[in-house]
Amino acid sequence: QVRVVESGGGSVQAGGSLRLSCAASGSTISSYGIGWYRQAPGKQRELVAGISSGGMTNYADSVKGRFTISRDNAKNTAYLQMNSLKPEDTAVYYCNANTNARVYWGPGTQVTVSS
Repeated sequence: QVRVVESGGGSVQAGGSLRLSCAASGSTISSYGIGWYRQAPGKQRELVAGISSGGMTNYADSVKGRFTISRDNAKNTAYLQMNSLKPEDTAVYYCNANTNARVYWGPGTQVTVSS
């Protein structure tokens, strides 16, 4: 079983940057896809970015060109670099480690962007 924990959230002004980390334990994540999701108050959880076990990436239109997902299998960690942050990026950010059969979620980390 994989356990993932997010870190790196915080408060930042619009235009600023944050880097979120998704640290895994219990199993190597090299064979897992990694997804970053976010949920704002009163809204559904939405996919922000994903990276496959082979390194292919995909992004929500709202973050393309601003966010970058990456992974370091040697450190069993994935990252979400967030630049040019906007107030509408404010949410709890979650990562998951996923295969076709299972999905393991972290507890989330709060990101707050002030204008």
